[in-house]
Amino acid sequence: MKRLILCAAIVIGTLSASAQTQSKDGGISEDMMSRIRQGYTASAEQKAIKNALASNSIATLAINSENLAMCDTHFSHQVKTVGITNQKSSGRCWLFTGLNVLRAKMIDKYDLAEFEFSQNYCSFYDLLEKSNLFLQAIIDTRELGLDSREVDWLMRNPIGDGGQFTGVSNLIMKYGVAPKSAMPETYQSENTGQMSSILRQKLREYALELRGLKANKAATRKVEMLT
Repeated sequence: MKRLILCAAIVIGTLSASAQTQSKDGGISEDMMSRIRQGYTASAEQKAIKNALASNSIATLAINSENLAMCDTHFSHQVKTVGITNQKSSGRCWLFTGLNVLRAKMIDKYDLAEFEFSQNYCSFYDLLEKSNLFLQAIIDTRELGLDSREVDWLMRNPIGDGGQFTGVSNLIMKYGVAPKSAMPETYQSENTGQMSSILRQKLREYALELRGLKANKAATRKVEMLT
């Protein structure tokens, strides 16, 4: 890792020194390019780094073996649980983690042989809340141009699987939880790629419609869209 940093430092230092040789408009001149090339001297160390980077991941090369011995793998607390849960091809790790914390408590409190909360139940309301958040943001920004950075970001990111623990907490406080037997996983909940793509496309379509409506009509139309 130190060698990688050293190599980068050489290049940065060379770039700093070449500032005086830039073209008037700040572009790269031939003299500046020449100085940049001089940063690579083809030394044995630089060749070794170049060859290593050509066939290995940076994450692997950046490992400091001296620090590995300092990693403490001891856990002071062990959570009692039964079996594992599988999010499969979805981005719901945050939801599975949050529900698993409650699941362990449920199993322990009622001495259950097995138990699992419905991730699909919470996922449904998560997508509903995110859709509403997006559509409301579109209503609130409908006076801005489509080329504004805020509107551009919204249209690029209308909805997704991702979340965090506070999202789990908010969902449960508002909608509660259900056992998995009441609302099991489906193909779509376990493979969210196509469904998310369709939802994003539909939400963008709705967004363009909402931007052309007045506030009161937009609010009413939003409920229809969510329905």
